[in-house]
Amino acid sequence: MTDSLTLPQYDWPTMEPGWVWLCGAGPGDPGLLTLHAVNALQQADVVIYDALVQEAILQWAPQAEHVYAGKRGGKPSAKQRDISLRLVDLAREGKRVLRLKGGDPFVFGRGGEEAQTLIQHGINVRIIPGISAGIGGLAYAGIPVTHRDVNQSVTFVTGHDQTGDTPSSLNWKAIAEGAQVLVIYMGMKHVDRIAGELLTAGRPADEPCAVVCSATTEDQQVLETTLGQMAADIEASGLKPPAILCIGRSVLMRQVLDWQGLIAGETPRNLDPLGRGRPAEQA
Repeated sequence: MTDSLTLPQYDWPTMEPGWVWLCGAGPGDPGLLTLHAVNALQQADVVIYDALVQEAILQWAPQAEHVYAGKRGGKPSAKQRDISLRLVDLAREGKRVLRLKGGDPFVFGRGGEEAQTLIQHGINVRIIPGISAGIGGLAYAGIPVTHRDVNQSVTFVTGHDQTGDTPSSLNWKAIAEGAQVLVIYMGMKHVDRIAGELLTAGRPADEPCAVVCSATTEDQQVLETTLGQMAADIEASGLKPPAILCIGRSVLMRQVLDWQGLIAGETPRNLDPLGRGRPAEQA
C-alpha cells in the first residue's frame, strides 16, 4: 500500500483547524473506505482511531499524529468520557482532528455521544458515514442481509450494553417473534445467553446461523451453524471476536454466494439453497 492516494477531481471539503471530523473506517478492508474518509486522512493533524481500524489505513495519514483510543472487551481501555474530552481539547488547540471509528460511527459505535459532546462544547463537526460490519461484513461472507425470498426486514442488535452485559432493555421475545433476520454486533461473549433467550422465545433450534469473525480482512473466518448449536460450535472452533452473528434463512445463501471461495477455485455447494425450484432470474 502506498502512503498517499490521488483523489479524483471533485470539490472536496477542507478540514479547517479546530474542527473534528467523525468518520467511519468501514469493517476492515481498507478498500471499503469512502473517498471522503481518504480526503480526511490526507488533511488531519491528529487521527484518534479505534481498535478495529486497520494499520494500513493509517498509512494514508503519514503527516498526522496517530492516537490509539480502542476499546476491546476484557482489556484495559480508555474511558469514553476521556476520549470525548480529548477530542474537545485537541480541537481547541487548533488541530485538524479526525476521529476514525470502525464500521459506521453511528451504528453501535458511540459516535452520537462523541458528536454531541463536541457540539455541546462549541466544536464544529463533520460526520462521514462508513460501511457497517453488519452489512459489509456479511456481504464479504456471501450472506445477503436482505433477500426477497427470506425477509422484508432486518433487525440489528448489540450483544452488550455500557455495563458489558447483555442489554437488559431488549425484549428478546419481541425480537424473536418479529425479526425475520437478526444481526448481532459484539455478541460472541454472551452468545450462550442470547441463543438461549431466542430459543426460549420460540426461535427454532435448527435455524441457520453464521458467525463472521474479523470480517473483510485477511483473517476473516466464517462459521456456519444453527441457533441450537451456535454457542457450542463457537466454543469448539476457538473463534475470537470481533464477530458478527447472523440468524436467519439468508445464511443459507452462503452456499451459493461464497464469492471468495469461488475465486479460490471452489464450486458452489448448492445452487438453490432456499429450495425455490426455479432459476433466480424468475420471479
